[in-house]
Amino acid sequence: MREKRIIVTGGKGFLGKHLTGKLTDKGYKHILVADLPDYNFVELPDIKRMYDDLEPEVVIHLAAKVGGIGFNERNPATLFYENLMMGVQLLHEGYLKKIDKFVAIGTICAYPKFTPVPFKEDDLWNGYPEETNAPYGLAKKMMLVQSQAYRRQYGFNSIFLLPVNLYGPGDNFDPESSHVIPALIKKCVDAVENHEQEIEVWGTGEATREFFYVADAAEAIISAMEHYEKSDPINIGAGFEISIRDLVALIVELTGFNGNVVWDTSRPDGQPRRMLDTKKAYNEFGFTAKTGFRDGLKKTIEWYREISK
Repeated sequence: MREKRIIVTGGKGFLGKHLTGKLTDKGYKHILVADLPDYNFVELPDIKRMYDDLEPEVVIHLAAKVGGIGFNERNPATLFYENLMMGVQLLHEGYLKKIDKFVAIGTICAYPKFTPVPFKEDDLWNGYPEETNAPYGLAKKMMLVQSQAYRRQYGFNSIFLLPVNLYGPGDNFDPESSHVIPALIKKCVDAVENHEQEIEVWGTGEATREFFYVADAAEAIISAMEHYEKSDPINIGAGFEISIRDLVALIVELTGFNGNVVWDTSRPDGQPRRMLDTKKAYNEFGFTAKTGFRDGLKKTIEWYREISK
């Protein structure tokens, strides 16, 4: 595997940078990044050109249109169309090019809104996703359908991974599109720097989430690429649950913010609870997350403080 030409779509992004770095550290010799502006994976001619230019043997498809709850509410059609077209066309053209393996990265947003906790892979089709996530989650989940269909009909080797919410150094801190951890870190650190006495947080704080340190996610993807050979979906995560209220309290503590937290309960909580059952990843390719949540948050806060100086 270390001699193969591996393409990482979206390799300039948050997870992509960590993944390509970890592949290099592990001795992979032919790692290429395919990303904007060179290739727009919504457009079929760009996908064909990427396969012709780079001649991959393995494709790890990370590229995605993604954001937090507010971004999802404003852009449901864009999220559905762009993610669907990227996944369907990249996987199909990979099959036509007879590549050795396609690693499709899905999302926890594909799970039904009221999935029993912890989320098991067998629950994936037992209901409709949470409304603000549904267009994105369903578009990504179509890669699972496609992966299974192409393996069954063509013997095409593709796998489908379901990561939980990622965080870590290099995350997206843009308030227009960031997820909850970078959004909270930015609010708290900026408030400390600007001597502000109040931050606002969306929702009630009752929703729960699981968070997966980005370096651990990269490790899980590589392990699956090396050892997993089935199209059954497989969760990758850290296997713990924390309420948004407790998350806010922890970030407030770690950033040293001493002001008030105001909860805007008119804003949505998103999915009520999220936590993955990660036993299958351990059983199939021996993966368990290594980074403790508090340590991961400290590293992320330190990184944001450095880049915001």
